[in-house]
Amino acid sequence: MEWTAIDTWIVITGALVSMACAIPGVFLFLSKQSMFGHGIVHSVLPGLIIAFLITNSRDVGAVLMGAVIAAVLTGVLTQLVHKTGQVEEGASLGVVFTAMFATGLLLIRFAVDKVHLDPDCVLFGILETAVVDAVLFGEIPDVTKNAVLMLILNGLLAALFLKELRIATFDPGLANALGLRPKLMNYGMMISTAVTAVLAFESVGSILVIAMMIGPAATAYLLTNRLTVMIGAAMLVAALTALTGQIFSVVVPAFMLNTFTELDSIGATNVAGGMSVMSGLLFLLALLFSPQKGILIRRAARRKLHASSHTEPVHPQ
Repeated sequence: MEWTAIDTWIVITGALVSMACAIPGVFLFLSKQSMFGHGIVHSVLPGLIIAFLITNSRDVGAVLMGAVIAAVLTGVLTQLVHKTGQVEEGASLGVVFTAMFATGLLLIRFAVDKVHLDPDCVLFGILETAVVDAVLFGEIPDVTKNAVLMLILNGLLAALFLKELRIATFDPGLANALGLRPKLMNYGMMISTAVTAVLAFESVGSILVIAMMIGPAATAYLLTNRLTVMIGAAMLVAALTALTGQIFSVVVPAFMLNTFTELDSIGATNVAGGMSVMSGLLFLLALLFSPQKGILIRRAARRKLHASSHTEPVHPQ
Protein backbone atom coordinates (compact mmCIF):
# COMPACT_ATOMS: atom_id res chain seq x y z
CA MET A 1 0.00 0.00 0.00
CA GLU A 2 1.44 3.37 -1.05
CA TRP A 3 0.09 6.25 1.07
CA THR A 4 -0.42 9.49 -0.85
CA ALA A 5 -1.58 13.02 -0.13
CA ILE A 6 -5.02 12.06 -1.42
CA ASP A 7 -5.26 9.31 1.20
CA THR A 8 -4.31 11.82 3.88
CA TRP A 9 -7.00 14.27 2.82
CA ILE A 10 -9.56 11.48 2.64
CA VAL A 11 -8.78 10.52 6.23
CA ILE A 12 -8.79 14.15 7.42
CA THR A 13 -12.10 14.89 5.73
CA GLY A 14 -13.67 11.62 6.81
CA ALA A 15 -12.56 12.19 10.40
CA LEU A 16 -13.97 15.74 10.45
CA VAL A 17 -17.30 14.61 8.98
CA SER A 18 -17.59 11.65 11.32
CA MET A 19 -16.67 13.73 14.39
CA ALA A 20 -19.23 16.37 13.45
CA CYS A 21 -21.90 13.68 13.03
CA ALA A 22 -20.99 12.07 16.35
CA ILE A 23 -21.91 15.15 18.41
CA PRO A 24 -25.67 15.19 17.65
CA GLY A 25 -25.48 11.41 17.43
CA VAL A 26 -24.68 11.15 21.16
CA PHE A 27 -27.83 13.05 22.13
CA LEU A 28 -29.97 11.15 19.63
CA PHE A 29 -28.66 7.87 21.04
CA LEU A 30 -29.14 8.81 24.69
CA SER A 31 -32.67 10.12 24.09
CA LYS A 32 -33.54 6.87 22.27
CA GLN A 33 -34.17 8.76 19.03
CA SER A 34 -31.60 7.03 16.84
CA MET A 35 -34.28 5.93 14.40
CA PHE A 36 -35.72 9.43 14.39
CA GLY A 37 -32.31 10.72 13.35
CA HIS A 38 -32.24 8.01 10.69
CA GLY A 39 -35.58 9.28 9.40
CA ILE A 40 -34.47 12.92 9.37
CA VAL A 41 -31.31 12.08 7.43
CA HIS A 42 -33.33 10.41 4.67
CA SER A 43 -36.37 12.66 4.61
CA VAL A 44 -34.42 15.85 3.84
CA LEU A 45 -33.75 14.62 0.31
CA PRO A 46 -36.90 16.07 -1.32
CA GLY A 47 -36.15 19.41 0.35
CA LEU A 48 -32.73 19.41 -1.30
CA ILE A 49 -34.07 18.62 -4.75
CA ILE A 50 -36.87 21.18 -4.57
CA ALA A 51 -34.35 23.81 -3.46
CA PHE A 52 -32.21 22.91 -6.49
CA LEU A 53 -35.19 23.20 -8.82
CA ILE A 54 -36.33 26.56 -7.42
CA THR A 55 -32.94 28.25 -7.35
CA ASN A 56 -31.33 26.42 -10.31
CA SER A 57 -28.11 26.32 -8.29
CA ARG A 58 -26.33 24.37 -5.58
CA ASP A 59 -26.12 27.34 -3.26
CA VAL A 60 -25.46 26.08 0.27
CA GLY A 61 -27.91 28.48 1.89
CA ALA A 62 -30.83 27.40 -0.29
CA VAL A 63 -29.97 23.73 0.12
CA LEU A 64 -29.82 24.02 3.91
CA MET A 65 -33.11 25.90 3.99
CA GLY A 66 -34.76 23.16 1.96
CA ALA A 67 -33.32 20.52 4.28
CA VAL A 68 -34.51 22.33 7.42
CA ILE A 69 -38.04 22.72 6.03
CA ALA A 70 -38.13 19.04 5.08
CA ALA A 71 -36.86 18.03 8.55
CA VAL A 72 -39.48 20.09 10.37
CA LEU A 73 -42.15 18.78 8.00
CA THR A 74 -41.07 15.24 8.83
CA GLY A 75 -41.49 15.90 12.54
CA VAL A 76 -44.89 17.51 12.08
CA LEU A 77 -46.19 14.74 9.78
CA THR A 78 -44.87 12.06 12.12
CA GLN A 79 -46.74 13.54 15.07
CA LEU A 80 -49.84 14.01 12.92
CA VAL A 81 -49.87 10.37 11.83
CA HIS A 82 -49.09 9.25 15.37
CA LYS A 83 -51.90 11.21 17.01
CA THR A 84 -54.67 11.22 14.41
CA GLY A 85 -54.12 7.70 13.13
CA GLN A 86 -53.31 6.26 16.58
CA VAL A 87 -50.25 4.64 15.04
CA GLU A 88 -47.19 3.76 17.13
CA GLU A 89 -44.63 6.59 16.84
CA GLY A 90 -41.90 4.41 15.35
CA ALA A 91 -44.28 3.09 12.71
CA SER A 92 -45.53 6.59 11.87
CA LEU A 93 -41.94 7.75 11.45
CA GLY A 94 -41.24 4.80 9.15
CA VAL A 95 -44.22 5.69 6.98
CA VAL A 96 -43.29 9.37 6.71
CA PHE A 97 -39.56 9.16 6.13
CA THR A 98 -39.70 6.31 3.62
CA ALA A 99 -42.35 8.18 1.64
CA MET A 100 -40.32 11.39 1.64
CA PHE A 101 -37.08 9.60 0.77
CA ALA A 102 -38.75 7.81 -2.13
CA THR A 103 -40.20 11.13 -3.29
CA GLY A 104 -36.71 12.61 -3.29
CA LEU A 105 -35.33 9.75 -5.39
CA LEU A 106 -38.18 10.15 -7.89
CA LEU A 107 -37.52 13.88 -8.12
CA ILE A 108 -33.87 13.17 -8.91
CA ARG A 109 -34.86 10.85 -11.74
CA PHE A 110 -37.52 13.15 -13.17
CA ALA A 111 -35.42 16.31 -12.99
CA VAL A 112 -31.96 14.87 -13.54
CA ASP A 113 -31.11 17.37 -16.31
CA LYS A 114 -31.78 20.33 -14.03
CA VAL A 115 -30.57 18.97 -10.71
CA HIS A 116 -27.17 17.66 -11.87
CA LEU A 117 -27.11 15.33 -8.90
CA ASP A 118 -26.07 11.70 -9.12
CA PRO A 119 -28.33 9.40 -7.07
CA ASP A 120 -25.32 7.22 -6.20
CA CYS A 121 -23.59 10.31 -4.79
CA VAL A 122 -26.61 11.05 -2.60
CA LEU A 123 -26.91 7.46 -1.40
CA PHE A 124 -23.30 6.41 -0.92
CA GLY A 125 -21.16 9.56 -1.08
CA ILE A 126 -18.04 10.19 -3.17
CA LEU A 127 -15.40 11.11 -0.62
CA GLU A 128 -12.57 9.93 -2.88
CA THR A 129 -13.46 12.13 -5.86
CA ALA A 130 -14.60 15.00 -3.63
CA VAL A 131 -11.01 15.64 -2.51
CA VAL A 132 -8.92 14.52 -5.47
CA ASP A 133 -9.28 17.57 -7.75
CA ALA A 134 -8.45 20.08 -5.03
CA VAL A 135 -5.50 18.03 -3.77
CA LEU A 136 -4.03 17.73 -7.26
CA PHE A 137 -4.05 21.54 -7.53
CA GLY A 138 -2.66 22.03 -4.02
CA GLU A 139 -5.90 23.41 -2.57
CA ILE A 140 -7.99 22.54 0.45
CA PRO A 141 -11.06 20.55 -0.73
CA ASP A 142 -14.42 22.29 -0.37
CA VAL A 143 -15.85 19.20 1.33
CA THR A 144 -13.12 19.53 3.99
CA LYS A 145 -14.01 23.18 4.57
CA ASN A 146 -17.68 22.21 4.97
CA ALA A 147 -16.68 19.49 7.43
CA VAL A 148 -14.70 21.98 9.54
CA LEU A 149 -17.67 24.35 9.55
CA MET A 150 -20.00 21.54 10.51
CA LEU A 151 -17.75 20.36 13.35
CA ILE A 152 -17.34 23.88 14.77
CA LEU A 153 -21.07 24.58 14.57
CA ASN A 154 -22.10 21.33 16.27
CA GLY A 155 -19.39 21.73 18.89
CA LEU A 156 -20.50 25.27 19.74
CA LEU A 157 -24.16 24.28 19.97
CA ALA A 158 -23.34 21.35 22.24
CA ALA A 159 -21.17 23.54 24.47
CA LEU A 160 -23.68 26.40 24.70
CA PHE A 161 -26.71 24.22 25.41
CA LEU A 162 -25.06 21.32 27.24
CA LYS A 163 -27.04 21.82 30.46
CA GLU A 164 -30.36 22.11 28.63
CA LEU A 165 -29.58 19.15 26.37
CA ARG A 166 -28.54 17.05 29.36
CA ILE A 167 -31.80 17.67 31.21
CA ALA A 168 -34.03 17.35 28.13
CA THR A 169 -32.27 14.11 27.13
CA PHE A 170 -32.44 12.31 30.48
CA ASP A 171 -35.58 13.83 32.05
CA PRO A 172 -38.00 15.55 29.63
CA GLY A 173 -40.54 15.95 32.45
CA LEU A 174 -38.10 17.93 34.57
CA ALA A 175 -37.05 19.95 31.53
CA ASN A 176 -40.67 20.86 30.91
CA ALA A 177 -41.17 21.82 34.57
CA LEU A 178 -38.09 24.06 34.42
CA GLY A 179 -39.44 25.79 31.32
CA LEU A 180 -36.77 24.42 28.99
CA ARG A 181 -39.34 23.37 26.38
CA PRO A 182 -38.12 19.85 25.49
CA LYS A 183 -40.22 19.84 22.32
CA LEU A 184 -38.44 22.98 21.13
CA MET A 185 -35.11 21.36 22.01
CA ASN A 186 -36.21 18.33 20.03
CA TYR A 187 -36.92 20.44 16.95
CA GLY A 188 -33.55 22.12 17.40
CA MET A 189 -31.90 18.70 17.40
CA MET A 190 -33.85 17.82 14.25
CA ILE A 191 -32.57 20.95 12.50
CA SER A 192 -28.99 20.31 13.62
CA THR A 193 -29.22 16.72 12.39
CA ALA A 194 -30.66 17.84 9.06
CA VAL A 195 -27.94 20.46 8.48
CA THR A 196 -25.24 17.96 9.44
CA ALA A 197 -26.69 15.37 7.08
CA VAL A 198 -26.80 17.81 4.16
CA LEU A 199 -23.19 18.89 4.62
CA ALA A 200 -22.17 15.23 4.92
CA PHE A 201 -24.03 14.06 1.79
CA GLU A 202 -21.17 14.71 -0.60
CA SER A 203 -18.71 12.73 1.50
CA VAL A 204 -20.59 9.79 3.01
CA GLY A 205 -24.05 9.91 1.42
CA SER A 206 -27.49 9.79 3.03
CA ILE A 207 -27.48 6.07 3.77
CA LEU A 208 -24.11 5.90 5.50
CA VAL A 209 -24.30 9.20 7.40
CA ILE A 210 -26.46 7.51 10.02
CA ALA A 211 -23.56 5.12 10.72
CA MET A 212 -21.38 8.16 11.38
CA MET A 213 -23.96 9.53 13.81
CA ILE A 214 -24.89 6.45 15.79
CA GLY A 215 -21.88 4.11 15.54
CA PRO A 216 -19.36 6.24 17.52
CA ALA A 217 -22.06 7.29 19.99
CA ALA A 218 -23.06 3.69 20.70
CA THR A 219 -19.41 2.70 21.11
CA ALA A 220 -18.72 5.59 23.48
CA TYR A 221 -21.78 4.63 25.54
CA LEU A 222 -20.15 1.28 26.25
CA LEU A 223 -16.95 2.97 27.42
CA THR A 224 -18.20 5.62 29.87
CA ASN A 225 -21.23 6.89 31.79
CA ARG A 226 -20.26 10.58 31.87
CA LEU A 227 -21.86 12.73 29.18
CA THR A 228 -18.92 15.04 28.47
CA VAL A 229 -16.48 12.13 28.40
CA MET A 230 -18.90 10.25 26.16
CA ILE A 231 -18.95 13.10 23.62
CA GLY A 232 -15.15 13.20 23.58
CA ALA A 233 -14.91 9.41 23.29
CA ALA A 234 -17.43 9.40 20.45
CA MET A 235 -15.38 11.98 18.55
CA LEU A 236 -12.19 9.97 19.14
CA VAL A 237 -13.88 6.79 17.90
CA ALA A 238 -15.17 8.72 14.88
CA ALA A 239 -11.67 9.86 13.95
CA LEU A 240 -10.32 6.33 14.40
CA THR A 241 -13.14 5.06 12.20
CA ALA A 242 -12.03 7.34 9.36
CA LEU A 243 -8.40 6.21 9.54
CA THR A 244 -9.13 2.49 9.80
CA GLY A 245 -11.92 2.78 7.21
CA GLN A 246 -9.53 4.22 4.61
CA ILE A 247 -6.97 1.51 5.31
CA PHE A 248 -9.67 -1.15 5.15
CA SER A 249 -11.07 0.08 1.83
CA VAL A 250 -7.62 0.08 0.21
CA VAL A 251 -5.98 -3.01 1.70
CA VAL A 252 -8.73 -5.59 2.19
CA PRO A 253 -10.14 -5.71 -1.39
CA ALA A 254 -6.65 -6.11 -2.86
CA PHE A 255 -5.80 -8.85 -0.34
CA MET A 256 -9.03 -10.75 -1.00
CA LEU A 257 -8.66 -10.47 -4.78
CA ASN A 258 -5.09 -11.69 -4.63
CA THR A 259 -6.05 -14.53 -2.31
CA PHE A 260 -9.02 -15.86 -4.23
CA THR A 261 -8.23 -14.94 -7.86
CA GLU A 262 -4.42 -14.67 -7.91
CA LEU A 263 -4.72 -11.18 -9.37
CA ASP A 264 -2.67 -8.39 -7.82
CA SER A 265 -4.46 -5.23 -8.90
CA ILE A 266 -7.80 -3.79 -7.85
CA GLY A 267 -9.08 -0.36 -6.99
CA ALA A 268 -10.20 0.60 -3.52
CA THR A 269 -13.79 0.13 -2.44
CA ASN A 270 -16.06 2.97 -1.34
CA VAL A 271 -14.36 4.74 1.57
CA ALA A 272 -17.60 5.66 3.32
CA GLY A 273 -18.56 1.99 3.21
CA GLY A 274 -15.19 1.05 4.71
CA MET A 275 -15.71 3.62 7.46
CA SER A 276 -19.13 2.16 8.25
CA VAL A 277 -17.69 -1.36 8.42
CA MET A 278 -14.98 -0.24 10.83
CA SER A 279 -17.53 1.69 12.87
CA GLY A 280 -19.43 -1.55 13.36
CA LEU A 281 -16.23 -3.45 14.16
CA LEU A 282 -15.16 -0.91 16.80
CA PHE A 283 -18.61 -1.16 18.37
CA LEU A 284 -18.30 -4.95 18.45
CA LEU A 285 -14.89 -4.72 20.15
CA ALA A 286 -16.31 -2.34 22.76
CA LEU A 287 -19.31 -4.61 23.25
CA LEU A 288 -17.01 -7.54 23.98
CA PHE A 289 -14.10 -5.95 25.83
CA SER A 290 -15.33 -2.70 27.41
CA PRO A 291 -14.08 -2.58 31.05
CA GLN A 292 -17.51 -1.42 32.28
CA LYS A 293 -20.05 -3.05 29.98
CA GLY A 294 -18.13 -5.57 27.86
CA ILE A 295 -19.82 -8.96 27.59
CA LEU A 296 -16.62 -10.98 28.01
CA ILE A 297 -15.40 -8.83 30.91
CA ARG A 298 -18.69 -9.18 32.74
CA ARG A 299 -18.76 -12.93 32.20
CA ALA A 300 -15.22 -13.25 33.51
CA ALA A 301 -16.16 -11.19 36.58
CA ARG A 302 -19.22 -13.36 37.21
CA ARG A 303 -17.18 -16.55 36.89
CA LYS A 304 -14.62 -15.18 39.32
CA LEU A 305 -17.34 -14.19 41.79
CA HIS A 306 -19.03 -17.57 41.40
CA ALA A 307 -15.76 -19.38 41.99
CA SER A 308 -14.93 -17.33 45.09
CA SER A 309 -18.40 -17.91 46.56
CA HIS A 310 -17.95 -21.69 46.26
CA THR A 311 -14.49 -21.78 47.80
CA GLU A 312 -14.56 -23.88 50.94
CA PRO A 313 -13.58 -21.93 54.05
CA VAL A 314 -10.38 -22.92 55.77
CA HIS A 315 -10.94 -23.97 59.38
CA PRO A 316 -8.17 -23.43 61.89
CA GLN A 317 -6.78 -26.54 63.47
